[in-house]
Amino acid sequence: MRVHETYHRTPTGLDQDEESRLAIGAVARLRAASYHVDCDADFDTEARPATYPTLGASVAQLAERIRQATTTGEAADALTELTAAHDGILAALAEVLTATAEFHDGLGQAADPHIAERLRYLADERLPVISADLHHTRNALADRHAPHPGRSACTQQVPATERERSAVCACPPPPRTVPAPPPPVATGLRR
Repeated sequence: MRVHETYHRTPTGLDQDEESRLAIGAVARLRAASYHVDCDADFDTEARPATYPTLGASVAQLAERIRQATTTGEAADALTELTAAHDGILAALAEVLTATAEFHDGLGQAADPHIAERLRYLADERLPVISADLHHTRNALADRHAPHPGRSACTQQVPATERERSAVCACPPPPRTVPAPPPPVATGLRR
């Protein structure tokens, strides 16, 4: 092993073919996840197994959809996945909190009933408030049927006269907002 390098070894007891299969699979998975991998030619592969985003990345994608939304309807569609009563993210979170509370009920240490009670409180009292607020926001956005004044949908069209068609977009820039002035500073003596 060299300093500042990471090596991984296969489990002991594998035959040569199985070790090679594992190494080739590891190279393929790392490259599919956009890692640069230097390896012997025997393990080099063009295979890229399917990768799926993590649950957290999938939820974060909703935030990105809202950031890119140009209409109230697009923002409402993203919030629908969050607030849906039967299969929304918040409904699933309530199930996770309840299941974790049930798990703590049977652990047997002194703090476990308190933790279970706190988790049930979050699921039964706090999460419904968040859910109701977001559901109301989603419905209000869906009812507005309006474009966002500071965002426009990019048509990916560029004027035919442009030399660099890939670098220039004909979409107008979003309107600039002027920051609010700071509050006035009081002058005079204070008592």
